[in-house]
Amino acid sequence: MEAGRGFAVDLLQAKEVTAISEADRRLATELVMGILRWRGELDFRIGQVSGRPIERLDPEVVTILRMGIYQIQFLEKIPKAATVNEAVELTKAARKRSATGLVNAVLRKCPPGERTLRQERFEDLSKVGIESVRRATPAWLLERWASRSSQGGMEALRLAWASTQVPPTVLRAVDPAEDVARMQDDLAAAGITTKLGRFSPQALVVETGNVQASRAVREGRVVIQDEASQLVASLLAPQAGTRVLDLCAAPGIKAGQIAQALSLGSLVACDVSASRLRTMAKLLPQWLPSKVQLHAVRLDATGDLPFACRFDRILLDAPCSGTGTLARNPEIKWRLRQADLRRLADAQVKMLKGALDLLAPDGRLVYVTCSLEPEENEGVVEQAVEESSGYGVLLPDKLMRSFPALSPLFDSHGYLRTRPDLHRMDGFFAAVIGRKNA
Repeated sequence: MEAGRGFAVDLLQAKEVTAISEADRRLATELVMGILRWRGELDFRIGQVSGRPIERLDPEVVTILRMGIYQIQFLEKIPKAATVNEAVELTKAARKRSATGLVNAVLRKCPPGERTLRQERFEDLSKVGIESVRRATPAWLLERWASRSSQGGMEALRLAWASTQVPPTVLRAVDPAEDVARMQDDLAAAGITTKLGRFSPQALVVETGNVQASRAVREGRVVIQDEASQLVASLLAPQAGTRVLDLCAAPGIKAGQIAQALSLGSLVACDVSASRLRTMAKLLPQWLPSKVQLHAVRLDATGDLPFACRFDRILLDAPCSGTGTLARNPEIKWRLRQADLRRLADAQVKMLKGALDLLAPDGRLVYVTCSLEPEENEGVVEQAVEESSGYGVLLPDKLMRSFPALSPLFDSHGYLRTRPDLHRMDGFFAAVIGRKNA
């Protein structure tokens, strides 16, 4: 992770991790994800106890200290002595024997954690806990969020706190005709308790149980998909017998949802990554209705699109900063730089303008990001619509009539927004665009 290669969620599914016992796998996941979520706070405590900035320590030693302090201050079942001893042995294994004394001293001096950071509500955090949340988020990102909020810094901190929490596991019933209540019963029989999603009729929020081991997942009857992700894909509302384009489709979760809703017609699923397309090729067939024709195309959506036809529905789930998914992908906040937002927005505008050129006269395009940043959201939509005459965002009244259950999520411009601190789901943005005379 420190080398910047890959995402924790994917690396934790590697064979080296899946081969170990379930208990060790859970601990590995807790350590990796917890340290990434709270890295800024852990580094502060390393400096506080050691009396030296982490920049002066070897990267291996910093990683070992983060692991040790996280176990001492955030976990309750691992004895402190065991944590200290293991950290010292890790330091030797990393060929940093000269640092064993430092590691031993820092962790022995590290006090046990305060339970305040494990509160289930932001409102219950102490002043100490709030300061820990502040340190767990890059200052530039907090400042951005605060500058856009009528409540200023406190709302930004509430959003930052939500990004340190373990996000819920949410399932989607693959078949739209599936009796969700019956699915709940089937899952309960396998020891998995769920509750209905707040907005998506196909969503089940997991409360207890091992989802990966469930028969419903193995048989492809349910798929793990955050509720916000389900909602933005549902806005496409494809009609049977039509032609649909998914421009950034891999790994195929939303494409499968679209195919099920389409039931009859053709779906062109694209991505720039050959490896991600191969992943999609393995996953998508199990969700593909027999009367939906699938065409997979490798392409760069920022370039000229090689289609001579127009599409009735287009989904552009654009590559973005991912600031709405920091709880799920916490490494993003330590890799992202403010300058990245402009670069991403420039590419997103190119993608959206190219996609609009392929939209049928009475068609609908849904532009989606999992970002909270306006440059990537309304900024991209407004620029692309202005530079591509004849298009407009669907008005909120029309959207609310079509999707009454989603009415609380549409703003006055017709944009759909979700936030982890407000809706207990990933932060997504979606704009539904059509021709003005349609």
